[in-house]
Parts: sequence; structure tokens; C-alpha cells
Amino acid sequence: MSSLIIYTEGNSSQLENICKKVVDIDVAVKNIDEYEMSDAAKNSVIVLDLTLGKLKEMSMVTKFPLPVLVVADEMPEDTVIRAEAYDFVINPVSEYEMDVRLKNLLKIKELKDKVSNISTTDELTGLHNRKFLLERLESEMSRAKRYNSNVSCILFDIDFFKVVNDMYGYEWGDVLLKKIAEMLLNLARKEDVVTRYGDEEFMVLLPDTTEEKAYVFAERFRSDVERMSFIPAGEEERHPVKISGGISSYPQLEQVDENANSIIRYAEHALYNAKKRGKNRIVLFSQVNLDY
Repeated sequence: MSSLIIYTEGNSSQLENICKKVVDIDVAVKNIDEYEMSDAAKNSVIVLDLTLGKLKEMSMVTKFPLPVLVVADEMPEDTVIRAEAYDFVINPVSEYEMDVRLKNLLKIKELKDKVSNISTTDELTGLHNRKFLLERLESEMSRAKRYNSNVSCILFDIDFFKVVNDMYGYEWGDVLLKKIAEMLLNLARKEDVVTRYGDEEFMVLLPDTTEEKAYVFAERFRSDVERMSFIPAGEEERHPVKISGGISSYPQLEQVDENANSIIRYAEHALYNAKKRGKNRIVLFSQVNLDY
């Protein structure tokens, strides 16, 4: 659902009322000191109601992930807003001008979302792709560092997937991939990110989740897959399907400056270990004793 957030230094009740009149979306107000990219990104448009000094300070250090409308007493000559798109309006604002500018920015956001959806979505399963995963993982790790919380990743790989393609054809391989994707989505929470990571690999990003809780999720899914009914056309009996998984979490290693790529690499190592131990199992990276 579309929404608008106003970041301010003080009281923006008049501006809030105008925004509520001209756009048919939710409007919220927060102090600029509460700004956090991951929270801001959940909205559609950002309105900055700031003094020029604060605006300049924010512009130097902040990347805004959404279209931004700046409301200012005068046009700042030396301030560049780093955002997906931005516009300025000078006080005192009118309802008509806010209506035109906000609706233009919402249209820009809608078009950008369509383009982004194409570039970050797997065509076969409809899941997010690796590009989207990396962006979200970086954001969630930044949030975890700030609030001293956890982020976990689970990398799943369908065991003996090539056998399905060889025995029944690639069409039934695709059927299995879509079924696995559907099952993962049904098990995941709203805030989790389910991704098609490779040909028969899927990665789930679990915000605010410890390694132990991620293991519970992964083991439940492994068990669900083992019990699933997969009967290709023309067959009388179900084809057995099994899956392996590797789990990594942030923070993972002491005295290591971890990033999204390292956390993903840890999950890949754990998955490799699960395959090496006989498949159809879940392995934590903390259980892997290798030199990295």
C-alpha cells in the first residue's frame, strides 16, 4: 500500500493536513533524527520539512531511497538531494501545488517500481532474484548493527535435481521449482525475503532471526519437502524430493568486518558441507570447521 512520510524538525501539522487532503494514501510524521533508510524505504514518497542548515547536513550524508519533496523557506543553492527523484516547493505551500508535485512523484515511484520489479524478479517462480537479495541484506545488516540484533540466511539446494530433468524433462523440473517456491513463500513471514538464488537454489533472508531459529525454519522446510507430493504426468507414484540447506547469521565471526557477500559466502560453505555429509540435511556455518 502506498504511503507518505514527513520528516521534520518540529511541528508539521499544517503540512500533514495538506498532504492528507491532496493524496489518497497514508501519511505519517517523524522527527528527522529518527530517519532510517530501511524504514523510509517502506513508503512511497518522503517529504522533508527542514531548515536549510539541517537539509544541507542531511544531504551530505544521506541517500534517500524514494522520491523526495523538499519544503523550504527558500531555494537552497548549494544542497543536492541524493534520492531516486526529488522536487522543491517554497513556503507557504498551497494545496494545489502540493497536489501536483506529490502526484508527479508518486507516478515516478510507480514507474520505477515497475522497472525495478522486472529487474529484481525471477521470471519462472516470481520470487526475488539475487540482485534484490543483496540490496536487502545490506540494508538488514545495517539495521542489525545499529540495534544489535541478528540476521540469518538459509541457502537451500534441491538434491538430485538433475535426475528430475533427465527423467521427466525440463518442463517438470520447472514445475518442481515453482512448487518449492510456493512452499517457501507459504512458510516465510511477511518480513522475510524469499529468493531464487541459482538454478535449483533458493535463499531465504530472515531479519531479526538468530541462527537457532533459522535452523528451526530450515529443518521444518526440509521435512515438508521430504513429505511433498510430486507426481509427474504419466507416473503412478510420487517422485521422492529432498533438499539440503546451509545457514549463516550476522554476526557470525568475531573480529571480522562482515558484509552481505561474506554472510552469503558462509551460507554457501554450510550448504556445501551439507551436501558433502550426504544431502537431505541442514548445516549451520558455525558447525563447519574449515579455513576461510
